[in-house]
Amino acid sequence: MDGKATSAGTEAERDEASATAVPLVEALLFASGKPVSLEALATASELPPAAVEAALAEIGRRCDVEGRGIRLDRVAGGYRFVARNEHDVPIRRLLGMDGRTKLSMASLETLAIVAYRQPITAPEIAELRGVTSASSVRTLLDKKLITTAGRKPVVGTPFLYKTTKEFLVHFGLADLSELPKPEELEALYGIETAGPDPSQTELFPSDEGAGGEPRAVPTPDPSGEPDAG
Repeated sequence: MDGKATSAGTEAERDEASATAVPLVEALLFASGKPVSLEALATASELPPAAVEAALAEIGRRCDVEGRGIRLDRVAGGYRFVARNEHDVPIRRLLGMDGRTKLSMASLETLAIVAYRQPITAPEIAELRGVTSASSVRTLLDKKLITTAGRKPVVGTPFLYKTTKEFLVHFGLADLSELPKPEELEALYGIETAGPDPSQTELFPSDEGAGGEPRAVPTPDPSGEPDAG
């Protein structure tokens, strides 16, 4: 009898903790507007990480079961609310977005090469593409989709480039392991990445987050100017 009472008491305590944690974590995610890590949520809410993790699971479940227009997304090592894909068109209409990416095909191709071959230098990118890629590299740096990753210890010590956390957020990726397979990019967009380089010891840096659901690569803006050949 005492065992049953203890079990019932523990269950009631869990329900009470969930009733407190779920709306609190939900409010923090809503207020942030950008991906928030589990650790940051635990610190802000002053809740144990396990309680925050349970609250996140419950929030995600409710969004799915209740058919809400938003869902909980795990991206770039954190969590955020995003609108469901079926509402993309009216949302773009509301925000005055034309639905096209600002990246040219040249920049998108360069970005794909960096993503799959990082860290990589500009001369190596140019060699893979067969054309100079300086303009595309500058564009991607300006948009904070790539960043420098030190210098390669060869003649001239050229900069190495890698993708950023902003890249993961932009494409809705939890980490680089969720990138489409190179052959998928080639089939869909004609983008050749030359595949991952097996000689790279740090192809997918470990500091970019984990988990989540992969996203499709956006269609490039046909009006973009390609790099000169």
